[in-house]
Amino acid sequence: MISVMDHPLLLFVLSFLTLWLATRFGASVLRRWIKLEPDARKDFAIILTTTLTLNGLIIGFTFSMAIGRYEQRKNFEEAEANAIGTEFVRADLTAATDAAQIRALLRAYIDERLAFYAAGDAQAIEQIKTRTAQLQGQLWAAVLGSATAQPTAIGGLVIAGMNDVLNSQGYTQGSWWNRIPASAWILMVAIAIISHALIGYGAQNTRSESILMMVLPLVVSIAFLLIADIDSPRSGVIRVTPRDLTALAESLRER
Repeated sequence: MISVMDHPLLLFVLSFLTLWLATRFGASVLRRWIKLEPDARKDFAIILTTTLTLNGLIIGFTFSMAIGRYEQRKNFEEAEANAIGTEFVRADLTAATDAAQIRALLRAYIDERLAFYAAGDAQAIEQIKTRTAQLQGQLWAAVLGSATAQPTAIGGLVIAGMNDVLNSQGYTQGSWWNRIPASAWILMVAIAIISHALIGYGAQNTRSESILMMVLPLVVSIAFLLIADIDSPRSGVIRVTPRDLTALAESLRER
């Protein structure tokens, strides 16, 4: 399920075909199995309206979940840039040789963080994770050696800042893993299929209704496309742009 969610356009095509076929199934198969008597149309209209309303509520709720996760990724990107920038300044509190080493490592580290946002394939992502882990170890060793040589409150401040740098990367990674659960997608798609089957079941088989029965599958598929696009960090059009990290990297190169 999640692999399909990582390809919003594919999800759009599959969902449109599935929902359109559901309407045709309701119009062609369900109507033959269960005759809809004229006296029952009023009760059927209530059931159809309730099902469509529930479908709309589930889509809206899932869209809200996707927006929340997108905003979380943006906030952690900003927090990570702030943590790196703060620690770069705090390097002045260490010895000159240690400060130069810490700053050089932070410049290389922020380049890896920018590469993390731009990576597209799994192999590149794994390589970035490996290099990031190595740089984190070197950064921690650099501040730890300086603070151990002269254990003061200022050294503790430098260590605390580096701890924020390392933690912010973990928070960012966690927010990228925090996706809409597969169970929520399954529930939303199941209700959509049922509601579209009911639409086909209650249709009158006129030419105008046949055309209109394509409208709702199209609209719902577009909603699925938008939700998957926002929820997928590396796929689609709507992505988190590392503007804060980019601006920080440019400013660090000038120092």
